[in-house]
Formats: sequence, C-alpha cells, structure tokens
Amino acid sequence: MNLCDIHEVKALLSRHGFRFSKSMGQNFLIADWVPRDIAAAGGGDGTCGVLEIGPGIGCLTRELCRRAGKVVSVELDPALPPVLAETMAGSENFTLISGDILKLDIPRLVDEQFPGLTPLVCANLPYNVASPILGALVEARRFETITVMVQREVALRLAAKPGTGDYGALSVYMQYHTRPEILFDVPPECFLPAPKVTSSVIRCQVRKEPAVSTACGEEFFFRTVKGAFALRRKTLCNSLCTAFGSQLGKDSVTAAVVRCGLSPTVRGEALGLEDFAALADSLYDAVKQK
Repeated sequence: MNLCDIHEVKALLSRHGFRFSKSMGQNFLIADWVPRDIAAAGGGDGTCGVLEIGPGIGCLTRELCRRAGKVVSVELDPALPPVLAETMAGSENFTLISGDILKLDIPRLVDEQFPGLTPLVCANLPYNVASPILGALVEARRFETITVMVQREVALRLAAKPGTGDYGALSVYMQYHTRPEILFDVPPECFLPAPKVTSSVIRCQVRKEPAVSTACGEEFFFRTVKGAFALRRKTLCNSLCTAFGSQLGKDSVTAAVVRCGLSPTVRGEALGLEDFAALADSLYDAVKQK
C-alpha cells in the first residue's frame, strides 16, 4: 500500500471510518519525498532507537523502520491504532504506544524501549502542541538529535538570531540546549487535508553541555530570559521589573544590566546567550545582596 497516494489514503481512512480531528492538528503527508527526506535527515541507522510522536497512518513510520534498529511511536488518537495495525503489519521493529506524550515519563520510556540503542527523535509534530512537546523532549535529556516537522513560524523562532523579530524566549531555550538548523520547507499541498501554512523540518543537535555556564543555575537563568521578553516593546530594564519587581527595584535592575556592559535602554531581543548568562548572574548577585 502506498501511504502517500491520496486515493489509497482516502480508501484506507474510509475503510476504518476515520475522521480528521482539528483539535489534534491532524494533517497526513501525501508527498512521498517528504517522509523519505525527514527520515534521512533524522540520521537513524541500525544502532539507533527512534521515538516518533504522532505517527498518523504511518508514512514516516515506515521510512524510519527501514533505517532504524527500533521505532517507537506514541499516538494520542484512539482511532488510529487499528489503522496502524494494518499499515505497519510486518514491521517487526515497530512498537506503538497509545497515549499523550506530554503525560508520559519520557526518560523511563526511552530507557525501557531502547536499551543498547542511541535514542533519537524524528516526527511530524502536531502544530498546536509543538512547543511543549519540544520542551518535554529536551527536558528528558535522553536524545542525541531531535528532528521534527513543525509550522514554519515555529521553526524560525527556534533558529532565530538575536536582533530579529522571531527571536524570543523559545529561541534562547532551544539554543541553550541544542543547535537548531532549519533543513527544508514543506508546502501545504503535501498534506491531507492541506493546512493554511507552510511547514519546515528542523534538526536540533542536542548539546552535551549547555551553550553557556552560569553561577546562578538554570532556573534563575530562564527566569531572567522570560523576564527579558515579558514586555517586548519595552526596554530590558522595564521588562525585567515584571520578573524581579518584588525583589529588586528598578534602580537595582538597571544597575545589574549596566554591570554587564549593556545599555539601560537595550531590549531583550538584542541579547545573545552569553549576554543572558552574564545578566542572570548579575541579577542573582543583586538578589542575594538584598
């Protein structure tokens, strides 16, 4: 069965009485080059275990199974396991887990399912929950690479550079933990049903150590990052007061910014990872002295 042939896909879905769910962000691929290129970009081989989120009817899953030692797919929609039982029949290195990836213990899943294998992620993520899923995958601290297809605007945010309109707290978070690289775009006509937006495939090489080192620790570092972007149209000092106003007055916040060699009128989107590390440590010292 050709899972990228629109006529065969429609017949398959009709046979199982399947209806697309907008709330789950379901869009199935119908261009055969896309799952092939995503799987190739994922870099999996016989030594790897691949976690896939949202396999749909299995077109990417099949490509992953051809390459990887084992593929574990997590599917939320209870209507899809019977479909996957048909489309993935004969794939002995495939395991389906029914459930919500955001409610699963991902480190435990990886440890149980991929002993002796190098864990990777390769998936076509649902648009509406892509960011929290990426956060959960990073926080699991198990994967070497995370290769996913997401809405293009999300991919641009993940890989954005300081000083650009797409740069924000999500950019800093992902670049602190990984090295994101946008690989290629996928137009709407490659999906059934066709979404209203373009998608992009992005590969995030997970760093063995964070991009920057801080004395204040990760929690305080990301508190600083979120505070810096809380009021994007305001100066960095004004924005940071929303996060630290209960502990530091504006004068103390401004002094912490200036100690880092930054202008008091700079905005958060101008800061790179090194700037944020220095700023977080400066604010941390100011809080400790109170």
